[in-house]
Amino acid sequence: MAELKFKDLSFENFNDKIQVNFLKIFYFYLDKPSLNKISKFNINKNKIIFENISEQKVQRKFNLLLQQGFKNLKNKITGRPAVYIHKNSGIPLIGSFYFGIVDRGTNILEVRPITGCNLNCIYCSVDEGTPSKRKIDFVIEKDYLIEELKQLINFKNVNNIEVHINAQGEPLLYADITDLIRDIKQIKDVKTISLDTNSTLLTKELVDKLAESGLTRINLSLNALNPQIAQKIANKPYNLKKVLEIAEYIPKKLDLIIAPVWVPGYNGKEIPKLIEFAKKIKAGKNCPPIGIQSYLNYRFGRNPVKPMPLEAFFKKLKEFEKEHNISLTVKENFEIIKTKELPKPFKRKEIIKAEIIIPGRLNNEKLAIAKNRIISIPNCYKDGTVRIKITRAKHNIFFGELV
Repeated sequence: MAELKFKDLSFENFNDKIQVNFLKIFYFYLDKPSLNKISKFNINKNKIIFENISEQKVQRKFNLLLQQGFKNLKNKITGRPAVYIHKNSGIPLIGSFYFGIVDRGTNILEVRPITGCNLNCIYCSVDEGTPSKRKIDFVIEKDYLIEELKQLINFKNVNNIEVHINAQGEPLLYADITDLIRDIKQIKDVKTISLDTNSTLLTKELVDKLAESGLTRINLSLNALNPQIAQKIANKPYNLKKVLEIAEYIPKKLDLIIAPVWVPGYNGKEIPKLIEFAKKIKAGKNCPPIGIQSYLNYRFGRNPVKPMPLEAFFKKLKEFEKEHNISLTVKENFEIIKTKELPKPFKRKEIIKAEIIIPGRLNNEKLAIAKNRIISIPNCYKDGTVRIKITRAKHNIFFGELV
């Protein structure tokens, strides 16, 4: 008998298949006849037990089935195909807005471990959730992400790094989030770890775990105190009462910024209420209690209204500052400093060869690799090795076009 036990996989029967659940929100199927060819088997949560066969033979044969299964990985939340990016995948973590690590030449490094969201916010700049025009999701192996992050922080060679965990979606969908934070905390020179969230997945228990793991600050996207308005903006079932209870609890354990997006015609009257709410719950011990964001149109985002002119936006914030005795327009000290930025292996307008590896998130987009960087190629109908002209190379985020 051979018993295989997994940390990140669990198994359940699904008609003539076995559904393999991965990192909570991902899954694929294995055919029962294919498994029976290995040996008669049984499943029990995160275990699969094969009879009358050695563990060595099972490991080899079962791993081949898993490799094939992962090619059909899907996201339970969004329903989209998904790609698991791990150390042996050959996919770099630098070069894409979608996933990995973004270095903008400061001591703040953005870490994006996952895509996908449980809400459908009407203003979403990346058109996340369901329905969405996005074609694919990504999830990154925690250890691979930590390994690459360590290398980049060593390169930076400064002792006050902030690691900001955000995503094209909701970071708390990442099953390994507490372990990720715990491992980041152990990296020398990391001073602050912050996290963006819509808070709908937070519980008091999870807040405690995040704090114990080393999280410093939560940036909480809260757009209204009126349930109907909050629901309309979230565009999905939204338990505002629970979100507010969690928001009140967070400052007991962590620093907190309330981060609403002011969407003209939707929540303008809610902004003063949110300012007072942030003050009431004592958000912002070592940061501003609230950071009001101006809604903007994005090319690939959801754009329900025209943006408020920035001049009018800042004028209104000035009025709120006087009315509520709070700083809204002066940037508080987040200790942001310029640092070395990773060398860019390509320049804009440079023509290079790259190897297409996976689809991108947009229609007809492909992602390619060259010199250990990811390059996004819109309107790409080719596979294999291609010649492209680099059209964007800022902050080691690369776009190219076929030539």
